[in-house]
Amino acid sequence: MISRLNQSSLKEAIFNALVECRLKTQTLFEGMEESTFCSQPHPDFSPVGWHLGHIGFIESLWLLEHSGGLPCPFPQYRKLFAADGLPKSQRVQLPHLQEILYFLETVRKQVLERLEVIDIEKEERLWRFLIQHESQHCEIISFVLELMNREKVKMTKMISGGEISNITEMILIPAGEFEQGSDDVYALDNERPAHKRYLETYYIDRYPVTCGQYRLFMAAGGYDDSRWWSAAGWKWRENQQVIQPLYWSGDRHGDNHPVCGVSWYEAEAYSRFVGKRLPTEAEWEKAASWDAKAGCSRVYPWGDKFPTSEYCNCDRSIGETTPVNDYPAGKSSYGLYDTLGNVWEWTSTWFDGYNGFQSYPYIGYSQVYFDQQHRVLKGGSWATRPWGLRASFRNWYHPHVRQIFAGFRCATS
Repeated sequence: MISRLNQSSLKEAIFNALVECRLKTQTLFEGMEESTFCSQPHPDFSPVGWHLGHIGFIESLWLLEHSGGLPCPFPQYRKLFAADGLPKSQRVQLPHLQEILYFLETVRKQVLERLEVIDIEKEERLWRFLIQHESQHCEIISFVLELMNREKVKMTKMISGGEISNITEMILIPAGEFEQGSDDVYALDNERPAHKRYLETYYIDRYPVTCGQYRLFMAAGGYDDSRWWSAAGWKWRENQQVIQPLYWSGDRHGDNHPVCGVSWYEAEAYSRFVGKRLPTEAEWEKAASWDAKAGCSRVYPWGDKFPTSEYCNCDRSIGETTPVNDYPAGKSSYGLYDTLGNVWEWTSTWFDGYNGFQSYPYIGYSQVYFDQQHRVLKGGSWATRPWGLRASFRNWYHPHVRQIFAGFRCATS
């Protein structure tokens, strides 16, 4: 058992994270019009108001009902805000914003009352899961809002960040073992268990692919040349008539920013165009986290200090992408820039469980997506909360999805 003092410190840390995370959530909705709150700009994604209600519903479900044995305080919301309750197209009929905020406030009051009396050692993993769950849905809210505003607000800042003389440089990662995944208390089920992996020597880009680099692919007719595309990718390209990344400003002053809003198919096509490939998830994670001198994986590329604006572009602190060389303090041990924050990075790996995987807190969080239809993304974006930023974190989406803040970097064997 941990001491009473440590119980108190841990409860204080979780309390502070809960409060800080919720304040950031509420900020997203300040001054929001009801039409925006209930709008569904894309059939694959629910209205931002639904995500807000879902945050409260899941917090109530796990911390009050399942863990605390308490009755559901708002049973009328169960069908509306459960992930399996209604089709996304039917989630536009929502209570008013103030009603949902009252729902969240009422649930949170009971949650904090429970926090005062529980044995936090037994429940720490669950509470940290809920903080990350809220963070993840707030990132979805961010890109759904961007989908509604993308004609008004351009993603790329109108600054260059200075020339990058070695923009195409690749880093040699020597053959050898590293530790993939994590067993830390904050690690989600799909990150577990930590395990040793052996990789042969490979090269990986020092920087994510920039808009300037991607512009060359576009100028060379990359979107019209089936040579660079897989059969599935070319079929998607023809069906969707895509001619550029979703969040493309066209302004050359943003050429040092990472390309953003590309599908896995687009990332794969570009990689072929330049004679490279997408890295595997293991290759990406080793290059981002492994400290060969110390013989251990780092939680973050730069070490163990919590993500801040000193190390990466995250947490909506800037509100858009930044040049890929803006955060030298955030480099990995091998010298990779921008592995956390700015844009998520596609890998070639299908999302699946590691050997010894155990679902938590329910099968539907990860396991139902082990279907060989979702590709792994690593790293996080400019909108990712710091509680979901770490080298072992795994995101996953269908290869056709381009609404997320996603880019990529390349590798070679």
